[in-house]
Amino acid sequence: MLLAARAASAAAAAAPELPPLDATTSLLVVAPHPDDETLCCAGVMQRVARAGGRVSVVWVTSGDASLLDLLLVERAVFGSAAKLRELGARRMREARAAAALLGVPAGGQLFLGYPDRGVTALLGPYHDSAFTSHYTGAAQVPYAEALFPGHPYSGVSLERDFAAVLARVRPTLVLAPSPDDSHPDHAAAGRLALAMMAQRGALAQLRGWIVHGGEGWPSPRELSPGLPLTRAPLLAGAPLASFGLTLAEEDGKLAAVRAYRTQLTILSPFLLSFVRTTELYTAAP
Repeated sequence: MLLAARAASAAAAAAPELPPLDATTSLLVVAPHPDDETLCCAGVMQRVARAGGRVSVVWVTSGDASLLDLLLVERAVFGSAAKLRELGARRMREARAAAALLGVPAGGQLFLGYPDRGVTALLGPYHDSAFTSHYTGAAQVPYAEALFPGHPYSGVSLERDFAAVLARVRPTLVLAPSPDDSHPDHAAAGRLALAMMAQRGALAQLRGWIVHGGEGWPSPRELSPGLPLTRAPLLAGAPLASFGLTLAEEDGKLAAVRAYRTQLTILSPFLLSFVRTTELYTAAP
């Protein structure tokens, strides 16, 4: 009996259930690229906004490294640095539109503008030296509308900017990518959030989510009204909290996904498959 009680207590301590979402909540969603915040967290974002809490999103990159986007959206066969920066600016505009639909005020829409497909490099070999994007040709944040334009593409700079966001938002709840996500930018953004929250002694406020969770996931790859989100294969064995969406929140999430026109051109079945009756979250590892 004593062992069973201890096991139950340990399981409860590890449970990733979300805290109460009310007017005192300050939510920060960490998105590696524009659209990730909507796929993972649109239900929670709407719930906090409706309760009178504060909702903020920080986009680590502007999604400016997609040559397929250029081919299908811009009808450009060969990508140029200028065209890819224009794509980043377009995706930022779409992100603002989607975030506004989910209750994020303009002041809570925070773009860092670091290099798409380069976040892992910043946390590794380019922690202390400048990285140049192979796509945009930039070695510093090139977007005037970013929070810190002109900051160098280095890990030190990224960590400093992320810390500034935490100081500005003062979150009571942070939703960030799981380090187990198979996309390098997602995994690196998750490690960044984990390290920065640990420095603040605030790991209890951190929850994880996953977008690239394993081959074929989510299934089915289509808009599936009424279906819950199933466990991602890459999170097998991890304690999960299931957050149930209302019908209105599902509709809001769908509207926000549809604001990402550039991504829907190439990834429509995948993006729409996240519009489910639930969102799933893990505790900080």
